[in-house]
Amino acid sequence: MTPGNHLDAVVVGAGPNGLAAAIALQRAGRQVHVIEADERIGGGCRTADLTLPGFHHDVCSAVHPLGRSSPFFASLPLERHGLHWIESPVEMAHPLDGGRAALVLRDVDATANGLGRDAGRYRALVGQPSRAWATIARDLLGPLRPFRALRHPLTSVGLAARGILPTAALVRAFRTEEARAILAGVSAHSMLPLDALATGMFGTTLLASAHAVGWPIPAGGSQAIVDALAAHLVELGGSIETGMRIERMGQLPSHRAALLDVTPRQLLAIAGDRIRGAYAAQLRRFRYGPGVFKLDLALDGPVPWTNPRVGDAITVHVGGTYEEIATSEHAVHRGRVSDRPFVLVAQPSRFDPTRAPAGKHTLWAYCHVPPGAETDMTEPILRQIERFAPGFRDLIIGRHAIGPAAMEAYNANYVGGDINGGLQSLAQFVTRPAVRLDPYSTPDPGIFICSSSTPPGGGVHGLCGAHAAASALRDVLA
Repeated sequence: MTPGNHLDAVVVGAGPNGLAAAIALQRAGRQVHVIEADERIGGGCRTADLTLPGFHHDVCSAVHPLGRSSPFFASLPLERHGLHWIESPVEMAHPLDGGRAALVLRDVDATANGLGRDAGRYRALVGQPSRAWATIARDLLGPLRPFRALRHPLTSVGLAARGILPTAALVRAFRTEEARAILAGVSAHSMLPLDALATGMFGTTLLASAHAVGWPIPAGGSQAIVDALAAHLVELGGSIETGMRIERMGQLPSHRAALLDVTPRQLLAIAGDRIRGAYAAQLRRFRYGPGVFKLDLALDGPVPWTNPRVGDAITVHVGGTYEEIATSEHAVHRGRVSDRPFVLVAQPSRFDPTRAPAGKHTLWAYCHVPPGAETDMTEPILRQIERFAPGFRDLIIGRHAIGPAAMEAYNANYVGGDINGGLQSLAQFVTRPAVRLDPYSTPDPGIFICSSSTPPGGGVHGLCGAHAAASALRDVLA
């Protein structure tokens, strides 16, 4: 669609954050036009036949705990536009050698009871955050403002006390390999070494979300999320244009505010002549995180996990013990690839039959690698899965691999293969993308940034876009 004669705002980028920003503005009565460089909307939230016809693979994001609990998404009629969530009986499985597996179930007590002598410690770690998840999602997944924390001091202090610690410190309280492995896997989503500050926050909040809202997938694939967002935006009167790459502000149609779903590097390239001084200097110092190597597989049958309960989970963390995962993630941050990588696996077709032809399956897997790494990690990933599922290789009938350089070519926001819009260290978490009272604004009053390089960071939740839209409405479009 093309814009009308009068535009209040232009949004660059039709990923979840860009579409969320556009919807928030359009709902407020402003006229918005979205411009997307690719021929398809979605950014990191797309689904495509990457291997063989009829095998529908999520190109980047696949499992969406923050999508289901996003207060912004919850305010939209996305189900009316085709978005339906699917949850598995086991939220996350973590296979270990000898046919053992650690299981995270929706119920805290049921999960704890599977951890033997660590049951009480597990309840103490995640019980209160899971019960307070609605508060965390509503008040803490946004700009860091002290008054929000003061509304719920017990929740905020408790989460901060756990979150500031590195996972390496948290696991000292646990004795079983199963509990330690669970903490390692969820904390490694931070893409930080497990002895880094704040990795405990990633582990604790992800576990809390598993118990509170689950780790679901969208029926049909992640594309269903952005398709629903786009349909609602158009229903509200907004417009979307694809196949138009913005390289400078002068390409944009006349507008009062521009919201850019880009990282600092692209913001400087597009608007560098209007953004200078100390703010621009901070953007140039913005740090990006590790890259990823992703492997999508078409399978002739389900993965033959040694422990059959692993097949009851959409999400599987493959990497063995805490020590093995810590070693793998540490190597990445020292600029090396690991020959026994921690592998994040999703097996959506076991629970969503639309993802593959009858009797066939898809598998989604990736591991962390140094930024821009050129090493083909196909064999190490396959070797790790085969370790816990003998005979798995014999089922592969199609494969598609993509490394950091190809990731960045696919989506310019994935600098060096970083899918999170920037390093998720504690320091950068509180200064994302620069030290500024309003992290979504820029020195140019008409330009805002609404990507995952702003709080609350990576994930399909639309909150970066919604918060940026609130800033634009307050400062320019009142």
